[in-house]
Amino acid sequence: MAPAPRWRVCGRLFFSFAPLLEFRKTALVADPVKRTVYLSLGSNLDDRAKNLRDAIAALANARVHVVRVSSVYETEPVDYLDQPWFLNCAVEAETELAALELLHALRGIEAQMGSKKLIAKGPRLIDIDILLYCDEVIDTPELQIPHRRMHLRRFVLEPLAEIAPNVQHPVSHLSIADLLARTPDKSAVRVAAGLQPGQLRGAV
Repeated sequence: MAPAPRWRVCGRLFFSFAPLLEFRKTALVADPVKRTVYLSLGSNLDDRAKNLRDAIAALANARVHVVRVSSVYETEPVDYLDQPWFLNCAVEAETELAALELLHALRGIEAQMGSKKLIAKGPRLIDIDILLYCDEVIDTPELQIPHRRMHLRRFVLEPLAEIAPNVQHPVSHLSIADLLARTPDKSAVRVAAGLQPGQLRGAV
């Protein structure tokens, strides 16, 4: 039998949806209070830097206010190796969207930009993942927060550690800087040549 979906809201763990209706801070219902979220963006097709800029610009129309953007990093493919290198960055943002609404908004941006996930972990015109949503822990078939592989991905941790080194992972309680120091991933991650810190910020 599959494990029951669970949500952690304000430190409390729920195994059924009913108690969540008593809380405004739910993973599924919008809340007027802005929450800090961290996103990972990546592209390895066509004009990769433009794809990142366009995706960041599109966040505003999705009710996501960008606060900070990391440097752009060129990163070696992981898992599926026969593909071009990626450009990746991390974004700190604020949103009133519930976590599931945010996921759907990000998927909408990907679709509008023409991104298609034809191969698992394969080439992407644009890929936008939710890494952290406030300090909440969400585990449903559609959405897992924190991102379940972020601690195993140097291409995620390097940009994130640049803008949020002291933010804690809500499950391990390790800081992002600590996760980066401990990750077993040894893939190459380097600041992209010709793209200096802040060059994506014109899209904000």
